[in-house]
Amino acid sequence: MKNELTIKITGEAGQGMQTIGAALCQMFKNAGFHIFANQDYMSRIRGGNNFFQLRISDKPLYTLRQKSDITIALDKASVALHKSSMTDGGVLVLDRKKFTITEEGNAFFDIPFYDIAIRTGGSEIFINSVACGIIAGMIDVELRSVEHVMEATFAGKSEEIIRKNKEVAGAGYDFVKNNFKQDKFRIKAGTIKDAGTLVMNGNDAIALGAIRAGCKFYSAYPMSPSTTIMNVIAQYAQKFHIIVEQAEDEIAAVNMIIGASFTGVRAMTATSGGGFALMTEGLSLAAMTETPIVVVVAQRPAPATGFPTRTAQADLEFVLHAGHGEFARAVYTPGTIEEAFYVTIKAFNLAEKYQIPVFIMTDQHLADSYRNIETFDLDKGKVQRYIISKDDSKNIKNYKRYQFTESGISPRAIPSWIEDVIYADSDEHTEEGHITEDADIGRKMVEKRFYKKFLGISQEIERPAAYKLGGADVVLLGFGSTYGVMKEVCDVADDRKIGFIHLSQVWPFPASEMIALLKDAKKVLTVENNAGGQLARLLRRETGLQADGSVLKFDGRPFDLDYLIDCVKKEG
Repeated sequence: MKNELTIKITGEAGQGMQTIGAALCQMFKNAGFHIFANQDYMSRIRGGNNFFQLRISDKPLYTLRQKSDITIALDKASVALHKSSMTDGGVLVLDRKKFTITEEGNAFFDIPFYDIAIRTGGSEIFINSVACGIIAGMIDVELRSVEHVMEATFAGKSEEIIRKNKEVAGAGYDFVKNNFKQDKFRIKAGTIKDAGTLVMNGNDAIALGAIRAGCKFYSAYPMSPSTTIMNVIAQYAQKFHIIVEQAEDEIAAVNMIIGASFTGVRAMTATSGGGFALMTEGLSLAAMTETPIVVVVAQRPAPATGFPTRTAQADLEFVLHAGHGEFARAVYTPGTIEEAFYVTIKAFNLAEKYQIPVFIMTDQHLADSYRNIETFDLDKGKVQRYIISKDDSKNIKNYKRYQFTESGISPRAIPSWIEDVIYADSDEHTEEGHITEDADIGRKMVEKRFYKKFLGISQEIERPAAYKLGGADVVLLGFGSTYGVMKEVCDVADDRKIGFIHLSQVWPFPASEMIALLKDAKKVLTVENNAGGQLARLLRRETGLQADGSVLKFDGRPFDLDYLIDCVKKEG
């Protein structure tokens, strides 16, 4: 009996891979399984080849596998594209009649699912629900579980639509039970006792983290893979009294959140590399006016448009140095869905405390990958405000918005709450906010915005995650979405001991902790979705430590468990 399975549903854009994928995630979660799922989709509305890959197990999962046990091909092209990426003993489900395929293959399992969809539901549009029933039947999930998921997936639709989807899923289920006699895909029973765990992706977690942190204004221009953050916040906007504004471009978006934050409202935007390039002047404005903002940079391959729907980690150095001039900043790089939620809350708290821009770097893989997780601990993610209260504001006289302090943090009052005028300008200014060209004041302001604030935020760095370092032959080092694949490599390595270190915050860089963690390392390899080894260079610059090598992947696709195992073996 297997303890894990990988399932792939593949076809053209528009055939509903995302719908069936979401349904399967919910079905297997309800059955007590741990899941990890990811979409691979092309930048087009129709046609091409997309697939949804789902891994299930009785143990927690954090990454993908290279080959699938069950592949459902919803169109002819998918058969040729994916028949070579099957495990030994894997099955590729296809509709020979519909696809006019006469080729024989030991892995082929012919199911007339288009006929089933038309005969039972009246339209080919139901093939994704047929496929859901087929998969449930092959793995021996109870039919009522499939029906419950159909009800949840199509909730809000008419009773007839829900009924038809349940019927076609049942027809696919029955066909498999009557014609697929093997039990090769029987899997150990799920171990999750609480079926109330959450299924979400990284973008969902960031959006919910922002809501929890008290974000009340969100502005962005849609750009994959960041767009669903806006969608989720908009979904809850009325309930939590949030204004969501789709800006005309990224320049407008960043300036809108600066304006909102100036009035005391917590504000955020999200984009990808190309959009972030347009925002950089605004970042410097936020730094000069000491206005707290949170910016999500969801990475994808570049330069220019690149691969719009693929993954990358090539914007690290860009984000570290974006904006002209010198000013303090913090850069978070969450590696899990849970981290994405909690660091988003911390990003808002830190931005407001130090009155700086704070960045959350994610990527398409983390943004679009689904796992089932425990419900968030809201006591762990507490909101902290750093503004002068409305009551205290009544007593303020001779207010200095940019007052020099030992910490570099000036008291922040909200316009209209105090009687004094608040001045803000992009030029260098005095403590009161008046434009100046005084050299001594200019020097003190740079020290305030840069050195003093940097010293403060350096005391609040997220600690690197360290795993199995003692006696490790190889230590893997990564940031962002590489957390999951590094962890699983360490867990399954059988011929040598492997440990890993993951950075959920890359700036300020935790130099002293990294030196301590790596002092006994025999061999250090960075694991990065970029071509230049940007993390390896950052490590050397900040600590003087030289990585022994880098495993670099920059084809727009994420690391998977089998790929990284092979790469580590080749590195010796």
